[in-house]
Amino acid sequence: MAELSEQIRDWIAAPRFWHLATVNQDGSPQVSPMWIDVEGDHIVFNTAVGRVKEENLRREPRVSFSCLDNENPYDRVVIHGRVVEFVEGDEADRCMDRLAKKYVGTDRFEWRIPGERRVKVLVEPTRSSHVVGVEPFRRGHRP
Repeated sequence: MAELSEQIRDWIAAPRFWHLATVNQDGSPQVSPMWIDVEGDHIVFNTAVGRVKEENLRREPRVSFSCLDNENPYDRVVIHGRVVEFVEGDEADRCMDRLAKKYVGTDRFEWRIPGERRVKVLVEPTRSSHVVGVEPFRRGHRP
């Protein structure tokens, strides 16, 4: 597991929208804007059973998150990781309510669909980077 720097933790603590990339069954990418947070050393987000991202992650647990600063789109964070746990039931509902409080200021997530089952997803970060400006070449990959 890669540790998240304080700077990246600060990005996650703010109500910024992140893009979550998963892998579809045919190998193509699937991207969703997400609310995220940190629990201990894990990134946490929430979805519903039956969503494409949930099905993708149960089959292929690798994920990437990206976020950019709205004031400076050349200031950005990328996090790669792996889903390590899915949690359903009351804990997943409470997680969704905490995210709603953070992002929209309501005590409850108000867009629940009747009958949906929420899923709290925990991600172990494997690497992360904060880049401002042009991303440097990877070691050994200079033109």
